[in-house]
Amino acid sequence: MWKNLASVLEGEIVRLEPLARRHEKGLFEAAQDRRIWRWMPCDASESGERFHAWLEEALAASSAGTEVAFATVDAGTVEPVGSTRYLALRPEHRGLEIGWTWLAPAHWRTGANVEAKLLMLEHAFERLGCVRVEFKTDSRNEISRAALAALPAQFEGIFRKHMLVRGGERRDSAYYSIIDDEWPEVRENLGRRIDAIRKEEAR
Repeated sequence: MWKNLASVLEGEIVRLEPLARRHEKGLFEAAQDRRIWRWMPCDASESGERFHAWLEEALAASSAGTEVAFATVDAGTVEPVGSTRYLALRPEHRGLEIGWTWLAPAHWRTGANVEAKLLMLEHAFERLGCVRVEFKTDSRNEISRAALAALPAQFEGIFRKHMLVRGGERRDSAYYSIIDDEWPEVRENLGRRIDAIRKEEAR
């Protein structure tokens, strides 16, 4: 098994902290815009009870060692602004998935998601020794698919009728991946994008 999988990952825009109950209040406040949950398996903004259930499910998966959930924290205000996870952990094959990612809309297009991806990918490839990191999203989620393509992650195809989602609907999932051979290019691209965002904000 991997050691230090649930580490604090420090960036200049965000820091990723292993999810804990102390994050619940701040995350619930950050999660109120229903656009966040449009493509998620559940809508955790519906009530405090529903959000608590989402949090407990994430903590249980982390405790069981099947996933590692993080709170995405604004590095300036130290307030929780979203969450993300490692899941589909396959240490024997040196692979994992990044998913369950969401951010409060105020932090969209700020570099928060770009830096969070950089931190998670860097940890996966350079510390855990992964050779493959994968992502999946609803095939209709054009924003997520564009963000994955911009990493750039390689589009691998559509899993048809892959998951049963809210309302009894069958979802087709679009799969993407980054492998270790591609990581240097991806790291350089993400670094350039973060630098460009900082320069724009400094104007």
